[in-house]
Amino acid sequence: MVDAYIGLGSNLADPLSQLAGALARLAALPRTHLVAQSPFYASRPVGPQDQPDFVNGAVHLQTELAPLELLDALQSIEQAHQRERVQRWGPRTLDLDLLIYGTQTINHDRLTVPHVELVNRDFVLQPLLDLSPNLQLPDGRRVADLRQQCVDNGLRRLHPVPGSLASSGGDD
Repeated sequence: MVDAYIGLGSNLADPLSQLAGALARLAALPRTHLVAQSPFYASRPVGPQDQPDFVNGAVHLQTELAPLELLDALQSIEQAHQRERVQRWGPRTLDLDLLIYGTQTINHDRLTVPHVELVNRDFVLQPLLDLSPNLQLPDGRRVADLRQQCVDNGLRRLHPVPGSLASSGGDD
């Protein structure tokens, strides 16, 4: 089993419902166990500003799926949520990113892990910290250190969604 971390994001068609649906599908992936879910956060969009704020979070999976198998599964979940890739950094119903896959560094034409923008996104780093405060990238950089250096994108923690794994934790 490999520890994998997946980023989730949505800013269209009821983002909290989109993320809840994605969580259910992630929990049902074959040869995969959903270990933990981070709280959800709202933040300003990266790129075009003429779109709604995003809701983001992350999950920790343990999986036997190979990296490209996992990527295919994530893209299948996105398609089930009518994901369209029209505009880079544009609005979307669902975005699932393979952020970290064990201790592997992957440079494939379909997949780069760790995710290339991970170090620049507070809405990715903070949920990762919530899942694993001592998490490190394959090159040894600590996610906590990267979070301290990251530009603020107006990150706001949302209240837990009833029925989610995060709802059993504390509240804000």
